Amino acid sequence: MARDILIVDDEADIRMALSGILEDEGFSVKEAANSQEALAAIHSRRPSLVVLDIWLNNSELDGIGILEAIKHDYNDLPVIMMSGHGTIETAVNAIKIGAYDFIEKPFKSDRLLLILNRAIEISELRRENERLKVSAAVQSSLIGNSAPVLLLQQALDKVAPTGSRVLITGPAGAGKEVVARQLHQQSTRYNEAFVALNCATMHPDRLESELFGTETKGDDGEISIRIGTFEQAHGGTLLLDEVADMPLETQGKIVRVLQEQSFSRVGGDVEVDVDVRVIASTNKDLQALISAGEFREDLYYRLNVVPLAVPALVERREDIPALIEYFMELSARTNGIPVRPLAQDAIVSLQAYEWPGNVRQLRNVIDWLLIMAPGDGDSPISADMMPPDIGSLSPNVSSNNSGQDDLMALSLREARELFEKQYLEAQILRFGGNISKTSNFIGMERSALHRKLRTLGISTERA
Repeated sequence: MARDILIVDDEADIRMALSGILEDEGFSVKEAANSQEALAAIHSRRPSLVVLDIWLNNSELDGIGILEAIKHDYNDLPVIMMSGHGTIETAVNAIKIGAYDFIEKPFKSDRLLLILNRAIEISELRRENERLKVSAAVQSSLIGNSAPVLLLQQALDKVAPTGSRVLITGPAGAGKEVVARQLHQQSTRYNEAFVALNCATMHPDRLESELFGTETKGDDGEISIRIGTFEQAHGGTLLLDEVADMPLETQGKIVRVLQEQSFSRVGGDVEVDVDVRVIASTNKDLQALISAGEFREDLYYRLNVVPLAVPALVERREDIPALIEYFMELSARTNGIPVRPLAQDAIVSLQAYEWPGNVRQLRNVIDWLLIMAPGDGDSPISADMMPPDIGSLSPNVSSNNSGQDDLMALSLREARELFEKQYLEAQILRFGGNISKTSNFIGMERSALHRKLRTLGISTERA
């Protein structure tokens, strides 16, 4: 995407000359002759950089005043000051206020381009560092090799580079934001911002302000601007998480933004132009909400250009060991404590659990185990160290739920059958009902395993 440069100078021939130089270098250029035009252009669409003359005729504000206004509302927007009558004092003052650099007229085009490219590069590196800080603590790619994950990854590979809008569905905690982040990382916008807004946690009265930003006029007549998520995501990707919880009135405004790629801030009348890829996610049935009059059909079809479904964790149990390893390393790094291994019975117990909270719940359990499980950093975490809710609901093949006295009352044949049933139920759950993988792991022919399951009355439907 071409970088937008705003040139602010009261001399038309200088603006024309600068525009020609920058356009030849592949930049998209806008021009302004005074403070009114300059601030209106910035408020309408945030540029990548501003080249700003200090002395401006027929302007409410001089260059220093414009610089102060820019830094008030867009602190990270790089500004290069220029003047034909500059002094060291003026240059130092501009740098203190926040200008990236100061050049004197007449200037050489090579020097201007060098400073300009450096300013943009540093600005983008700062934004990238902020994104990396966030992504370091956030999973941003799918983990696992189960059939549902491989199918989802294939779909991701196809749609990510296209720029199409995507609607991600799936149960709470399954990893819808992870899929959205991976879409962004594999797109042509990967160097730009990824912004996520959770519509479910936002009060309806604040949602529009968060989406579109605000313009507030003070008693002194000065306008204060707070940019919203659409502007923050300009050039990049905006995730509308749990979009079904968005109020109907706001839904209508989103339809207009998707159609026109422009909007007005709350309290303002300036049209703001943006270039944003919108991804939406939900754990609800939008078709049912449309029938109930709670979700706009026109918004649904604008968002649902490419649908992607994220499977629940119980549909991809074989990925749980890989997820355990990933979350264990992440938790250890976050909490500053060593990684602990999980014993085989603990892994089986976690694979057999139903996971109503999906991947998010698994991550919380791994955090809990690393911090709370007894033993030192070298000792394995076993099944009997699981949190109470996990241990009480997962099949336990290491002990008999009937108790030692009941077990001793059984014959050898009955005790063996009881163990076999508990063991095979756990393994069937572990491999998601996949008979081939179960038979390979336990070392039994498929046909023999089928007969054994029928004899013990074990169904694979639950898995």
